[in-house]
Amino acid sequence: MDTSFVKTPEIQQLLDRAAGVNESGGSARLKSIVRDLTESIMELIVKHDISESEFWLAMKYLADSSAEIGLIVPGTGLEHFLDLYMDAKDAEAGLTGGTPRTIEGPLYVAGAPLVEGNVNLSVDPDEGTTVLHMTGTVTGPEGEAVKDAIVHVWHANSKGWYSHFDPTGEQTPFNNRRRIKLGDDARYAFHSNQPSGYSVPPEGATDKLMQALGRHGNRPAHVHFFIEAPGYRTLTTQINFGDDPFAADDFAFGTREGLLPVPSRQGDSAYIQFDFQMQRAHDAGDEGFSSRNRAEATPAAEAETV
Repeated sequence: MDTSFVKTPEIQQLLDRAAGVNESGGSARLKSIVRDLTESIMELIVKHDISESEFWLAMKYLADSSAEIGLIVPGTGLEHFLDLYMDAKDAEAGLTGGTPRTIEGPLYVAGAPLVEGNVNLSVDPDEGTTVLHMTGTVTGPEGEAVKDAIVHVWHANSKGWYSHFDPTGEQTPFNNRRRIKLGDDARYAFHSNQPSGYSVPPEGATDKLMQALGRHGNRPAHVHFFIEAPGYRTLTTQINFGDDPFAADDFAFGTREGLLPVPSRQGDSAYIQFDFQMQRAHDAGDEGFSSRNRAEATPAAEAETV
C-alpha cells in the first residue's frame, strides 16, 4: 500500500483529533509536533508494511529499554544529529569558530568537588594504569583568557566504569570527577588514572539493538568536559584518544575533527596538551546548561586545592 493512505480524510481527521488541533486548550507548538510525529510513524508503518506484532514488539522494546535511553539516543545518531543541527543553525546565524561541541553522554554527576591548581581527579587506586596528564588554556574568540571559567571534567576508570554508575560498587564518590576553577591566566591542569574505552552493557537493550543492526557498541577512551564562564556560551565537548582503535568508529558518534589528540606516551605516563576556545554568549540562555535530566550527588566542599 502507498503512504498516500495516510493522507486520506479519515486518517487526517484522526491525526487532528489525537493532537487536539481543534481543542482550545493546550500548547499549539506541542500539538503541531505531536501531529507531525504521529503522522511520520503512520507513514513508516505503511511504507515498511509493519505488522501489528512488529509494532507491539517495538513498543515492548521501548518500555524495557528505558534505563538505557541515554545510550540508545547517541547510539542511533540522534545526539550527534542535535550537534550537527546546532552547528548548522550557528553557521546560518554567522557564528563560527570555537572548540567543536559533541555529545554529553548520560554519565555526568552534578556536585563534584570544586578545586584549583594542578588537580588529581583520581581518588581510588587503579593498579597498572597509565597516569594521564592533561593541560591547556581556555580562551575566547579573540584569543583572550576567559575569566572565572570552571572546567567540569569526568571520565571512566581503566575498566570502563564511571563512579556513581559502577556496578561493582567499588569506586569512591566523585572518583575521576572534578570541577576546576581557573585563575586569571585561564590555564587548567589535571592528572588522573587514564581511562579506557568500553562497550555498552552486554545483552542490554543497546547491545541488542546494535547487534540487530550489525553494529558494535564500543566507545574509544575519552574524557568529558563542560566549560562555563560568565559572558560565554557553555561548551559541552569531549576528547577521544586519537590512538584508540575505536577513535574513528565510536558507536556513539562522539568523534569530531579537532577533538582527537594523540597522547604523548612516556613510560607509565601519557600527556595531552589541549586548548579550548569558547564562543561569546548572545543571551543568558547561552551561559546555562541544557534541560537534560542529570544525576546528582551530595555536593562536595566548594573550596579544595590539590
